[in-house]
This record gives sequence, structure tokens and C-alpha cells, in this order.
Amino acid sequence: MIAPPASRAEYVRRIRDQHLAPLWDVLGGLVTAEPKTVIAPYRWRYREIRPTLLESAGVITAKEAERRVLVFENPNLPGESKITNSLFGGFQLIMPGEVAPPHRHIQAALRFIIEGNGAYTLVDGERTFMKPGDFVITPSWTYHDHGNNTNDPMVWLDGLDMHMVRLFEASFREGWVNEDPIEPTKPEYDSIHRYGANLVPVDHKHTAKTSPIFSYPYDRTREALHAMTRAEDPSPWFGYKMRYINPLTGGDAIPTMSTFMQLLPKGYETKPYRATDSTVFVPVEGTGTTTVGNTTFDWEPHDVIVVPSWMKYTHKASEDAVIFSYSDRGPQELLGFWREER
Repeated sequence: MIAPPASRAEYVRRIRDQHLAPLWDVLGGLVTAEPKTVIAPYRWRYREIRPTLLESAGVITAKEAERRVLVFENPNLPGESKITNSLFGGFQLIMPGEVAPPHRHIQAALRFIIEGNGAYTLVDGERTFMKPGDFVITPSWTYHDHGNNTNDPMVWLDGLDMHMVRLFEASFREGWVNEDPIEPTKPEYDSIHRYGANLVPVDHKHTAKTSPIFSYPYDRTREALHAMTRAEDPSPWFGYKMRYINPLTGGDAIPTMSTFMQLLPKGYETKPYRATDSTVFVPVEGTGTTTVGNTTFDWEPHDVIVVPSWMKYTHKASEDAVIFSYSDRGPQELLGFWREER
């Protein structure tokens, strides 16, 4: 017969020595009635950040840094390199004449082009020259490098799923065989020509989870949004909004990060909306405001706004506005977690 403990508190102290803990003390914080976020809504203003970003070119070269990026740190998570709990975000700078050394990693990445015209990224043998508004994918475990042969700085937003990979402790990374730029083995725009017209080579066997198209040019995206405006009324919650997809499956272009582009006509204000995916918004055209909870942010092109999970928000456009966004909606949907409230 085991003697009862002197008290519940004494029992809890004793089991700590066995690396045990009572679920009844922590259950309320582990299984909450609704999402509880530690993420703060926040706006990074590009015109304020840009001088600091350009200054970094005098601090470290692209070769020394491997990737010269200023990371968006959520104010509630300093030092953790997180814009949300699951997502990474940052501005990458490539100066004229620079090449960011080739490497590959398990983490998938998106590049959303902010400033400059004509620098390139090369992914899996295909090189594309980038311009503002383009959405470019670096799939998991593909060799890639970036270079700038123009006379102007090139800036883009990096979004990565690295915190999901860290959660599963599944990170791998390799450098290229040398530090020389990778030479293309495919024609420019090869992937969009092969897979971007509702056609696929008859013998194609696509095993990757990511879209076979790795560059989604802004002019095509903008025309698709404009076509929506000619065909239907705007959604009360989104205006005109489209989702980037993998044309072979209809799923997300990147399975771990959903990506979107939406158009808000001048004066349009969306109805309050919330969902469980934490979302990063980047205006491309126009100006407006976003209200998250009790906080309102005004924005202009290239600003970055983070909206935490399950916080109500609205957008209002002061003029015709186009907004790119990315979130962790895709993996939540695959796992059956995702919810929305309109």
C-alpha cells in the first residue's frame, strides 16, 4: 500500500525530479477554447527601412553574408527571427555586380520582388530575371543562387517555412561544389512555358510537392485580377483575391506556405474577417489602411503588415490597391486545423 502524499503541492514537487508534470496543471494552456496568439500585429514601413537596408551593403558583402537579409522580428518575439510563430520574413538586398553564393536547403522559400529590375535568380538550372511584383519560388532542396548584373540595387521579400522545419528538427543544408555562379541548363521561362498553359509534357513524372512553375510574373497576375473585375462583383471580405497554385494538382504553389494576390478598388472596405492562419501582407500598388483588432495601420507600396492568427481585420483602399500575402493556411488545411470566421 502506497502512502498518500502529504499534499498535492508536495506530490507535484516530487514528480518533477522524475521529469514528469501533472497535465491537470497545464491542460488549460495547452488545449485552449480558441486560438491564443503571442504574435503582435505590426507594420514595417519600407521607406523607413530602405536606407537601413542599403546601409547593410557597407557592413557586409553578399558573399560574406551568403544572404544579406534584414529579418522581420515580431515585436513580441525578439531574437527569434520570426514574423509569426511559423513563418520567416525578411528583405534581401543584392547590389550591382554581386552574386549570392549557390546553396540548397530543406526549407522552401518564396521571393516577392520589391525593387529593381533585371537581377536574376537561378533555381534547378533555370534562370529568371526579376521585376517588381513577381512571385518566385525556391522549392525545398533545390540549388539556387542570385545575381545582379544591373546598375541598381535589387530588393525582395524572403518568406520561408524554416520555423516549421525547425519544429520537426528536419533541417539540412549544402553548399554548391564551389562558389562560382551556377550556369543555366534550361531556357529562360522554361517552366512557365511547359506547365503554365493547362498542358504538361506527356512523359512528365512530377514527384516534387512544389509547383513546377517557379516564376509567376506580375503582369500575368495583374491581368488575371483585372479579368475578375470584369466578370464578377468583389467579395465583401477580400475584394478580388486569387491564390497561387500548383497547376498539376490545384494545391498551393508551395505546400507549406499559401500565397495570394488581391485587388481592392478605390474606396473599397472589406468586412471584418479572421482565420487561424497568421498572414503577412505586402502592398504592391496603391495606399490604404488595415485595421487589426483595435490597431489601424496606414500603408503604401512595399510596406509589410503582419496579422496574427484569429484576430479580426479589415482592409480599406484609398485608391486602387493590389496586395500580396502569404500565410500558413495550406498546411493547416491539410491537417484539418484551419478555420475562418466571416
